[in-house]
Amino acid sequence: MKTNNILGIFCLILLSAGMLSCEAGSGQNKAYNDFEFLEYDIMQIRQAYEKKECSIEDLTRAYLQRIEDIDQKGPALNTMICVNPDAIRIARELDKELREGRSRGPLHGIPVVLKDNIDTHDKMPCTAGSRALKDSYPLRDSFVAARLRDAGAVILGKSNLSEWANFRGRLSTSGWSGLGGQTKNPYVLDRNPCGSSSGSAVAVSANLTVLAIGTETNGSIVCPSHNNGIVGIKPTVGLISRRGIIPISQTMDSAGPMARSVRDVAMCLGALTEVDPEDDAMLIPGRKAYSDYTPFLKESGLTNKRLGWFTASRGSHYKVDALMEKAVDDMRELGAEIIEIEQIFTENIGASSFEVMLYEYKDGLNRYFASLGENAAIRNVEELIIFNENDSVELLYFDQIYLEMAAGKAGLDSEEYRTALEIMLTSAREKGIDRIMEMHGLDAIIAPTGGPAWKTDLINGDHFQLSSSSPAARAGYPNITVPMGFVGEVPVGISFFGRAWSEPLLLEIAYAYEQATLHRRVPEFLVSD
Repeated sequence: MKTNNILGIFCLILLSAGMLSCEAGSGQNKAYNDFEFLEYDIMQIRQAYEKKECSIEDLTRAYLQRIEDIDQKGPALNTMICVNPDAIRIARELDKELREGRSRGPLHGIPVVLKDNIDTHDKMPCTAGSRALKDSYPLRDSFVAARLRDAGAVILGKSNLSEWANFRGRLSTSGWSGLGGQTKNPYVLDRNPCGSSSGSAVAVSANLTVLAIGTETNGSIVCPSHNNGIVGIKPTVGLISRRGIIPISQTMDSAGPMARSVRDVAMCLGALTEVDPEDDAMLIPGRKAYSDYTPFLKESGLTNKRLGWFTASRGSHYKVDALMEKAVDDMRELGAEIIEIEQIFTENIGASSFEVMLYEYKDGLNRYFASLGENAAIRNVEELIIFNENDSVELLYFDQIYLEMAAGKAGLDSEEYRTALEIMLTSAREKGIDRIMEMHGLDAIIAPTGGPAWKTDLINGDHFQLSSSSPAARAGYPNITVPMGFVGEVPVGISFFGRAWSEPLLLEIAYAYEQATLHRRVPEFLVSD
């Protein structure tokens, strides 16, 4: 425990240095993209290893140096909460395996960053961005972390997030946590990165890593991917184990890969789909999972596809409308048939969804705190509320009303909970996505992922203009976002979502669109006038 506390302090020292650099460097506008491995994908890195152009240790050192230069100094993106002190040792061990002719697969030696609500049993704490958990060391790896280690990935560190995955209180600011401070958007530094997987998205976009893992309840992978010009997939609930991930909703939560290309997302996804018998969602009848999704990536993937254009956000932002109309034209030229659909849900299920989240939040958090053992810093939601009330930072910018509301809920055997859950799932699935896709014979549904990144505002909180994440999120169905262009200097994404377990089809369609348009652009860390 003493060693862990020292390392926790080390992580906080690194973080504090980054926060100070943020204040000192906010006026800078320099090119920080003189990086040997800029925009490298998994295949390029594997080829470099095979040709002995670099070692895994060389690559790992380069990314760690870039984290120091870009994240803690320079534009000070404030992306990382903690850097893995064992990353170089792990890289050396993986190099040794390669020299001996042993490769663990496509992710062998590939850098990855984990959102800091995903447990690792090592020298890094798992904090959810909360000062209450700054010295919280899980007793074992999450299933996701274990699978990445088995696949040979190098975990570079833990990334900042909207604290408690942005389900704590009103007027919250995405990318801010009491422990990690405010993460910046690498395209324009005073623009918001969205969240809650803010640091994961920015780390990928700014070339601090090749891969990152985020988590989503509703929008927390696709929105930051969209705001930061990368690809992100929120899989069907049950495709990837949630064990060892600080939860919000057992019905909606899912971890998912984030990368700069659809191919890299697909390669990472296949490494994470092994069944975890401790996660009931993975034992659902009809579950369809693959260990390799790359065979589904086809440049002709839009030919003869029927896509439903979900137009509910049309008129919210004319500049986004123009990008979406261009995307639709592009997909028509690539062989797709587009059918406009005005609505997916036949009734408003927002209230039911909110009730489900509150009930499951209390139950899930209390179960997570129990998993930390007898030395847990926080033992239940009530203790967390009290900690925040007595802390000098946690309630500076927004309250904790959602924690307080969750604390007042009964157990999951409550009639109110069961009713809300039934309404949400039936309306989102049979009466929602499944109904509309069957009615029109659709392969997938498309929509703009969101509006352009707004200016970060710690006083008034986030300024969302539009979002399309809720239908797939409430159904527990898959959703993938891909860059579709820019509004000014900030990127905007397009979402592809559909039925349960339709990841292969969505990846095929998304890949075809990505390869035909190639909207991804390297961020330049601009400063607003």
